[in-house]
Amino acid sequence: MDFNDATRVCRDVDNGTVCNITWDLTHNRRLAVVSDWLIGKPLAILALILTAMLLRWLLHRVIDRVANRAAGSAAAASAERRAQRAKTIASLMKSVVTTVVVVIVAVMVIDELGYNVAPIIASAGIVGIALGFGAQNLVKDYLAGIFMIIEDQYGVGDAVDLGEASGTVEAVSLRVTRVRDVNGTVWYVRNGEILRVGNQSQNWARTVLDIPVAFSEDINRIRAILQDVAHGLWEDEDFNHRIIEEPEVWGVERWEPDGVVIRVTLKTAPLEQWSIAREMRERIKARFDYEGVEIPLPQRVVWQRESPASSGERGVQSDLGAAERR
Repeated sequence: MDFNDATRVCRDVDNGTVCNITWDLTHNRRLAVVSDWLIGKPLAILALILTAMLLRWLLHRVIDRVANRAAGSAAAASAERRAQRAKTIASLMKSVVTTVVVVIVAVMVIDELGYNVAPIIASAGIVGIALGFGAQNLVKDYLAGIFMIIEDQYGVGDAVDLGEASGTVEAVSLRVTRVRDVNGTVWYVRNGEILRVGNQSQNWARTVLDIPVAFSEDINRIRAILQDVAHGLWEDEDFNHRIIEEPEVWGVERWEPDGVVIRVTLKTAPLEQWSIAREMRERIKARFDYEGVEIPLPQRVVWQRESPASSGERGVQSDLGAAERR
């Protein structure tokens, strides 16, 4: 076989290796060209896909290792929260890596098939600009989601108040946050529409109880009873891991028409403030019954005033009664 013949046959073939080998074996021009499409290009595309999968796997391993190292370096008190945040950011980075790798490989595959990718790239830029103007809300949602995850405003399992929607976060994505309220209703909130977030389960929480008592009760005695009940709950083995610091009785919070309100506070672990509050109410009720503490009842002062006409009629009737007795 003449080298110039092989060059002439396979000059229009992108990957001439398969074409040259086929020409050497068969000296068939058509078969050499077709073999490149049937064997050469699929092998090249398969190599691109395998390389992309390997690159994606390596990048995911690096992201996982960095995330695990970041989660492991946290203190014991914040280890769970740090691990949750690292996992969320790692998931986001994996999604970005996968998207970038898939797009690059898709362009390379199109180029391998013999199509000119320059118009495709230019069209993608124009389409991206058009989408940027037409999908501003979508871009806003994604940007808000990215900053929300980076700043660790809330995560899955947190109890949050997002304004009109409040409850437990079930899922967080770049575009939408899914929240389930106490009634079981699921709320889908766009991240770009969240103007403020109240997180009730970040780092620690606080149980605040306003206990009403009658005006006739001794305030110092009531403070001592409440302090004893709260301290007993703090030392209870079933609850001491949920209460972070020793409870405090802040004292008289306000006066109400029916009695005095005394405030008790307990610093608790995240999401434990409600169970601690229920247990405290039960114990305070039982202790008040034992100590004979009076719970305030509705009290009203009624003023009875007589009109001048009513007083005159009673005076006339009294005079008539006196005349009859005479």
